[in-house]
Amino acid sequence: MSEIAAIKKQLKIKSSVVQRYEKEIKYYQQEAGDLQQKLDKFISEQAEEWDLKNTTRMIEESKKMIVDTETRLGKASGELSDLIGQVKGKPDVADTEEFKKAADIAEEIAKRAESSFA
Repeated sequence: MSEIAAIKKQLKIKSSVVQRYEKEIKYYQQEAGDLQQKLDKFISEQAEEWDLKNTTRMIEESKKMIVDTETRLGKASGELSDLIGQVKGKPDVADTEEFKKAADIAEEIAKRAESSFA
């Protein structure tokens, strides 16, 4: 496999990893929200103690997964940005669809990170 093909493959893999982590975060956030609504319903209906504890435990687990996945997303997006920086000066790679897609994904992640910290 040529160097360019290997770089394109790495760009595609790292881009897909970042996208997958974003989807996972959205899923866990949705799950935590749904479980919170369920817990609120249980509280208003004065459900059994076990239901309350179990739902609370599930909410905490979802929140832990959000933090864990955000950490993995940060690492993966950093690796993607590093790779983009390394190959940016290579015209054979910089003009490829894989590079453009990876650069768009990295830029989108950076914008979201800035807006979440602002």
